Amino acid sequence: MSRVAAVQMNTGADVAANLALAGELIEKAAGDGCELAVLPENFALMAARARDKLQHGEVPGDGPIQSFLSETAARLGIWIVGGSIPLLSPDENRVFGACVTVDSDGRTQAIYRKIHLFDVHLSDSGESYRESYSMYPGEELVSVDTPAGRIGLTICYDLRFPELFRSLVDKGATLFTVPAAFTAVTGMAHWHVLLRARAIENLAYVIAPGQTGTHADGRATYGHSLIVDPWGKVLAEQPEGNGIAVADIDLETVTRLRKEFPALSNRRL
Repeated sequence: MSRVAAVQMNTGADVAANLALAGELIEKAAGDGCELAVLPENFALMAARARDKLQHGEVPGDGPIQSFLSETAARLGIWIVGGSIPLLSPDENRVFGACVTVDSDGRTQAIYRKIHLFDVHLSDSGESYRESYSMYPGEELVSVDTPAGRIGLTICYDLRFPELFRSLVDKGATLFTVPAAFTAVTGMAHWHVLLRARAIENLAYVIAPGQTGTHADGRATYGHSLIVDPWGKVLAEQPEGNGIAVADIDLETVTRLRKEFPALSNRRL
């Protein structure tokens, strides 16, 4: 049994203030007995302009945001899945959205670079997003062993690509993390149903921390950070505002359900 937290934030354009808030919420999770805390996408910066994040791009293993993750994890003795941060890419005009996972000693154990970029126009609401303008796509699937199980790492828009999750199950994942900054419009329509579907179809836990409220660029995000069990039950939810959703997860539940309901082994395609 492991206690885990999904950390929900209203991140702004001030990196120092955002890291301070993240630190407070991770400390709250550690104080509640959590072994693992998962931060939302863009937890360190939600800038007024898309390419402002280039000023904060880091190289793997070096930079103030990664130092924050490492030092906080070691100080509190907790694993942290670092939502997403800007890491330098081969294109000087774009950064990776990268999820850096650190262990309870502050050592980096995995880095996942977001594969699917959110290039979408919503005609009904008039909202348009083009992440590829400022972000460079990753290519590699990444999973990592933690005290809470083997995590398949994903970020936000990845949620809409079930083949990614199924591939991560084939790499041994018993748990998915989905740090996100889902728009209020798409979140209201699809957030809960997609997260529960990914949990059910893969018989895996899902930890999905989100951004919430309105940000420096005027964007409104949905919040409703969730922890979902392998049968699709919502174990914990933080509807809105800064805070944490906390739940206990049990790997024996995954093992039992995958044995009793062998949909994964019954695949034909």
